[in-house]
Amino acid sequence: MTTEIVPRWLSDDQQRIWRLYLNGVARITEELDAELRKFGLDLGEYEILVNLSESEDHQLRMSDLASRVRQSRSRLTHTVARMEAKGLISRLSCPSDRRGVIANLTDAGYDLLVKTAPYHVESVRRVLVDPVSKADFTALGRAMQAVLSATE
Repeated sequence: MTTEIVPRWLSDDQQRIWRLYLNGVARITEELDAELRKFGLDLGEYEILVNLSESEDHQLRMSDLASRVRQSRSRLTHTVARMEAKGLISRLSCPSDRRGVIANLTDAGYDLLVKTAPYHVESVRRVLVDPVSKADFTALGRAMQAVLSATE
């Protein structure tokens, strides 16, 4: 049985800001994806490379990687398969758990990350960091931390 909810409608200002947020995130994602496409990557793949590069031995269990990159396990499996076909990642059996799979960053994957990182960081600066005042950027960080804390 579902309990009926009484909506607390957004004010005009809240609705405007909400839509600005949605459009802003979409624009940022489009711009970052466009820059990474020049290197044969998308933003999700780049994030996988970054997370593997920052992990011990450049390896993570697929389940841990899925959590870090906020992808479902099935979506991550497809993405990693695509990256594996490009030679950027290899998948290994987990020595401590026969059912577990480890994603391993290859030398080619690491080299591509090193090559793309300066362009990606410049894109982040161009589309988000530089257009926003330091105070607003700091406020954005506080707002996103509040969202994450409220949903944990």
